[in-house]
Amino acid sequence: MLLIAGLGNPGQAYARNRHNIGFLAVDEIARRWGFGPERSRFKGLAYEGGIDTPEGPVRALILKPQTFYNESGRAVGEALKFFKIEPSSLVVFYDEIDLAPGRFRMKTGGGAAGNNGVRSITAQVGPDFRRARLGTGHPGDKDLVQGHVLSDFHKAEQPWVEALVRACADAAPLLAAGEDERYQAEVMRLAPAEKADPKQLARGKD
Repeated sequence: MLLIAGLGNPGQAYARNRHNIGFLAVDEIARRWGFGPERSRFKGLAYEGGIDTPEGPVRALILKPQTFYNESGRAVGEALKFFKIEPSSLVVFYDEIDLAPGRFRMKTGGGAAGNNGVRSITAQVGPDFRRARLGTGHPGDKDLVQGHVLSDFHKAEQPWVEALVRACADAAPLLAAGEDERYQAEVMRLAPAEKADPKQLARGKD
């Protein structure tokens, strides 16, 4: 079984924040692959279903922790223990300010790089889980980071946001098959983005 977690903050006030792109991605995966209805489980909202691969469907649980971003590990750890899932079968989708807007990278293990949601999960399950990093760009000054991640995407950014989360869903069979490098390549093929400096944000007016 695969556990796919998206990071974000609960509630409509945060729904279009850059910090919530992880929620947007996993919601789209659930929609694209016809997962069951959303239910309250494991201190979060969860969908159950399957993702088709050439070897057959892979059972998966999609989880959106409702503990707020910085405490995401509480929900993820509870689900991992309940299903007796190894960290290698956990994929976490989250916003990455050190990637330019629209870029996408997969990695396994490593540090938290200042991301408190990732740090919270690591404290619960260790570092050896799979990370799906969705680039949202850097504001250019560390003192501006909190305001940046908690601000909504500009209207001008919506096309790449929608293309990226749609690509994450369309390419999901590769993710379910454990082929992370091919998954990364396919997401970027479906939703190409310029290799810009992460500090060069997409600008737009609301």
